[in-house]
Amino acid sequence: MKAKLATLTIVGLAACSLALAQTNPAEGASAGEVSAPSGVQPGAVIPLIQFQDVPLTTAIENLARQAGINYILDPRVGYGQPDEKTGVIKVQPNISIRWENLTAEQALSALLINYGLQMVDDPKTRISRVTIKDPAALEPLQTKIIQLKYAAPSNVISSVQTTLTDKRSKVVPDVRTSQLVVLATEKELGAVDSLIERLDIPPKQVLIEAKLFETSSNPKTSKGIDWSASLGDASLQMGQGQVVTFGNNALPGTEPSSTPILDPGGSGTVIGTQENPGTIGGILSNPKLLYSPNSGFTPETFFLNADGLSAVVHFLNQSADAKVLATPRAVTLDNETADLSVTRAYPIFKNTAGTQGSPGGSEVTYTNLGTILKVTPRISANNYVNLRVIPEVSTLDSVASKIVAGTRNEADIYAIRKIETQVMIPSGNTLVLGGLVSDASRKGSTKVPILGDIPFLGLAFRNDKKERNQANLLIFITPTIVQDSDFQANESAAEFLKTPSEDISEKPWTAWDDGKPWDWSKRGEAEFK
Repeated sequence: MKAKLATLTIVGLAACSLALAQTNPAEGASAGEVSAPSGVQPGAVIPLIQFQDVPLTTAIENLARQAGINYILDPRVGYGQPDEKTGVIKVQPNISIRWENLTAEQALSALLINYGLQMVDDPKTRISRVTIKDPAALEPLQTKIIQLKYAAPSNVISSVQTTLTDKRSKVVPDVRTSQLVVLATEKELGAVDSLIERLDIPPKQVLIEAKLFETSSNPKTSKGIDWSASLGDASLQMGQGQVVTFGNNALPGTEPSSTPILDPGGSGTVIGTQENPGTIGGILSNPKLLYSPNSGFTPETFFLNADGLSAVVHFLNQSADAKVLATPRAVTLDNETADLSVTRAYPIFKNTAGTQGSPGGSEVTYTNLGTILKVTPRISANNYVNLRVIPEVSTLDSVASKIVAGTRNEADIYAIRKIETQVMIPSGNTLVLGGLVSDASRKGSTKVPILGDIPFLGLAFRNDKKERNQANLLIFITPTIVQDSDFQANESAAEFLKTPSEDISEKPWTAWDDGKPWDWSKRGEAEFK
């Protein structure tokens, strides 16, 4: 009969030594028994597992002992016993295998599957049962909890579900602890582990450095003589234009006063006062000249009244330049938006009219005006960064007014300049964004007809104005991919955490400072100092 030999070779990684265990009947070991070094822990990778013409049950026994599994053989396996139907004694097979870099659990599982067996765990007794595997039975499901290190459960759950082919399998995220609870077959769990290992990696970060440079120029010039106050529309001179009147309301030899004015015809009727002459027979209203058939014109002397002539001389140039420079910086994760803002909050008033039994009120909200830059980086291959850039510049432009239902309402007008673009640049390079330019020019001129067209002399009857508002905004953006070597430990922070806090407790107050009744049981003059 051929001699039976079982060999299990285990190489310790730390000692890098090769241990070979063989059956040796001379030393009292039974045929096929394999002993493993005590330094190898269950679950450790064994560099070499080898069996040479060993019974199946002997191999199962040695691998189970190495894996630290308590097991029992199901009687239905029937090795060495007659079959119930045929009566033939069922002989167990001898195996010869050689495996490398496997754990004892992996080797035992592969051995059982190859011979139509399976191991069923009993959580109560903690003893596994090796039994015959039903070919029609579904593969058992196993539950595994996977702890995520960097990725969020919501980001990887859809990818994990693609690896689950069994309809019974499922995955449930636990957002609080960043874990995944996976219920799947053993084969699916292996695919899930491989996928999580590739997806759950540290996300890269991008340093966004921006420079926002805004220049504005507002030159003005006005030259000439403006006659609008005397010869223009009444609205140009604060509601008063050149007023010309005929006649005079004052009686001869008197000063304007509230003295009654009598009817010149001698009827003795008061027809008005010198400040408000009134009417004569309802025909003339607020007259500058009175006439009566008996006495003629009153006053006898009358003439034209005028406000007089006035002109404004303009001969001035104005210029206003401004520069605004902002250099914000921010570090953001890959594919996450960084919001860089240099703004001021302007109030917006919302008034509510009062009603009967409910007083009116006002509500104040705020809007941010200034420079707002939103940048979303996405790292591509070859250290390129795909940038989605949205710069916005907003200012308070003017005030609009409108009469609604007899009430004058005013509201602010905002000037907003905005660009949305997407570019790809190498890491560490600078992107220059322009185009946010506004240029407004205004020209105006006034002249006195005919007089303003006379050569040379017409300059005294003309006025020319020019104004220009120009603003230009340049944005410089430099994205830089942050490498692991860029991070440095702060030793001062570690020393600060180890430094004990100072004792800041105060001494008890004395009777001189304390407002509570003094405890006279205390003795010593020091208490009163």
